[in-house]
Amino acid sequence: MKNIIMTTLVAGLASTAAYADGNVSGKVRDKYEIITNLEEVVHRKCHTIDVPVYGTTTRRGNAAEGAILGMILGGVTGKVIGGNDKGAAAGAILGGVIGADKGAKPKTETVITGYRKERECFDEVSYIDDPREVYAYSVIKFKYEGRTYRIEFVK
Repeated sequence: MKNIIMTTLVAGLASTAAYADGNVSGKVRDKYEIITNLEEVVHRKCHTIDVPVYGTTTRRGNAAEGAILGMILGGVTGKVIGGNDKGAAAGAILGGVIGADKGAKPKTETVITGYRKERECFDEVSYIDDPREVYAYSVIKFKYEGRTYRIEFVK
């Protein structure tokens, strides 16, 4: 519809100018603009990692170490509670028995027994500018009776 109106307007002005024995000269120019699209690019990256392998190990207890530590702690505690050497002796004996019992028990703990190779992958995303020239509008420029006219339109 716009094209018909524009054509009629230009033809009317041109015929009037021709009829009035004047010259009408004009140019139509298309205008373009640059638009930039961001294009997503995905790169798959992989590498090998070492993953620890866990296991349990049992360590034998040491009754002698437990007994000595128990005697020391029991003697000090007995002296503080009893206030005399008899309390310290009783505490040392009792602490030695408890410490030997605790020290004799085997201890289990979790340890790293080795490593296995495993492939790990992830996607790395980057963006690339993708500039494009696209049609924006057109301009018709012409002279009529000594005046310059400029009309913008979209095709």
